[in-house]
Amino acid sequence: MEYKNIVEVKQLTKKLGSFSLGEMSFELPMGYIIGLIGENGAGKTTLLHLLLGLYQPDGGQVEVFDESYGDQEAKIRRQIGFVLQERLYIDNETLISNGDIYGAYYEKYDRELLLAYFEEFGLEPDKKYRKLSKGEELKFQFAFALAHHPKLLIMDEATGNFDPKFREKFLGYIKDFMKDGDRSVLLSTHLTGELEQIADYIMYMEKGKLLFSYDIESLRSRYRVVTGEEYKIKLLPKDKVICMEKGKLSTRAFVRYRKHYAYDKELTLTVPAIEEVMYFITKRERGREYEF
Repeated sequence: MEYKNIVEVKQLTKKLGSFSLGEMSFELPMGYIIGLIGENGAGKTTLLHLLLGLYQPDGGQVEVFDESYGDQEAKIRRQIGFVLQERLYIDNETLISNGDIYGAYYEKYDRELLLAYFEEFGLEPDKKYRKLSKGEELKFQFAFALAHHPKLLIMDEATGNFDPKFREKFLGYIKDFMKDGDRSVLLSTHLTGELEQIADYIMYMEKGKLLFSYDIESLRSRYRVVTGEEYKIKLLPKDKVICMEKGKLSTRAFVRYRKHYAYDKELTLTVPAIEEVMYFITKRERGREYEF
């Protein structure tokens, strides 16, 4: 079945203790890799748990594969793979036993494929789940997710716990997963360099709100880092300057780029990396309204 959007969120809200999420609305298109970024405490994990049906929203609506959890929870879950920070499997069972127990809930679970991933990932099938390191635990979750052929793969800060060699291979596994063109990945990570290589869309969260959601090319065309002498930086249109930072030798400004604006020729303009976008947004002056 073809879906235009794999996820649709409308006016979503959730309160957990002193933290509040929302009101949030967005769509995730089918066939793309979406990077979810933001500072710790921004609400990324809460949002992912809502999309997985692990939390019930206080308000608004979550639809996955054009269905809502209230009506089609089992059907939705069968089509989603996930890698989360929580320990979700049975401690005293082996990895292959855990795979078989939970694989019974997925129509497309492939035991032989899971064993093949165990070998590739350096995991021992007969090892007890409770004896896994954090990195091994996340590799197991990743292997199991791939082994039941989901349409949507949701990952919460997994790559930071992978060893550097596996992290390089991980990007290849994600690209292979996406080859058919009818799957999507939602990846929350603080390692933004990886998103530079694979992401099609970037979602930025801050204090429980979605600050922006852009495809990667729109993000790159929307902003610039402008470097030069302080007095020339201060002549830039104030409504386009999101953040300014003075250095010992020069001053930098993070700006909404205007294609036809005549920037001073002595100023240097560069396309910011995702990490720089995060850095400057978090450093901006608070209390002022910005158009992102």
